Amino acid sequence: MTTQQLVLSLVLMVMVFSVALELRVQDFKGVAQTPRAVVGGLVPQFVLLPVGTWLATLALDLPPNTEAAMILVACCPGGSLSNYVTHYGRGNTALSISISAVAALLALLLTPFNFTWMVASNPATAAWLRKLDIDASAIWWSLLVLLAVPMALGLFVNHRWPEFTKKLRKPLGRFSLFALFAFIALGLVRERHLLNVQLLPQIGLVIAHNAAGLALGFLAALAFRLSERDRRAVVIEGGMQNSGLALGIIAVQFNADLGMVIIASLWGMWHIVSGLTLATVWRRKDARLGH
Repeated sequence: MTTQQLVLSLVLMVMVFSVALELRVQDFKGVAQTPRAVVGGLVPQFVLLPVGTWLATLALDLPPNTEAAMILVACCPGGSLSNYVTHYGRGNTALSISISAVAALLALLLTPFNFTWMVASNPATAAWLRKLDIDASAIWWSLLVLLAVPMALGLFVNHRWPEFTKKLRKPLGRFSLFALFAFIALGLVRERHLLNVQLLPQIGLVIAHNAAGLALGFLAALAFRLSERDRRAVVIEGGMQNSGLALGIIAVQFNADLGMVIIASLWGMWHIVSGLTLATVWRRKDARLGH
């Protein structure tokens, strides 16, 4: 593992650990209280967006590493930023946290499962992986190190020393978020010779992909007949994938393949823009209605 891969892996582990510090056993009770809304938030993340992305990669003639990155991002669970954006947009924050908590657990099984069969069943990406001599099932190991271990540790620390974690949450969360943005920015600066008009197709692809995630979240919320506040949480969860986790997997398993890094990094920046923009629209709507 290179120094770059090690640093990014550590940053992501800190991010997952900081998110776990926000979770309590009581948060999971929301699953029992609002099971329909939680399921409505999980379906876009683990079914609609991954399958839709896989079908798109079969139809489009894109470079294999671009298609693999799209599938990987789509298969990742929502990130911790979705909770903040939902809160800012006056959605159901408790529901957002419940969805994120369950999604993080399900991701241990469903992210490698979805990624493995989708990549293997796409002739272009399957041939590319064989050429790189990469076993897609190795994603399990990445998720164990990057997700399961820090999450379990964070839950334990929060349960064992709740007063200590209250003081640790905000500074640790801010540090991990800053570190991730810094890593993405430094990577883009290092590859700045690529930041030209030739990057426009990837930017357009990421914007369309993210818009599909938000739209599928909205459709799922309508199908599950959720309230306005619940619908906002599900929309954000559907469109804010954990691109940081995808970057970590790319660094560990794909030797930081440049094409994959560009897609995941652009996702990491754009979904913040789209999420906050949508949340701002909702806040202004509430202000007009006097809510």
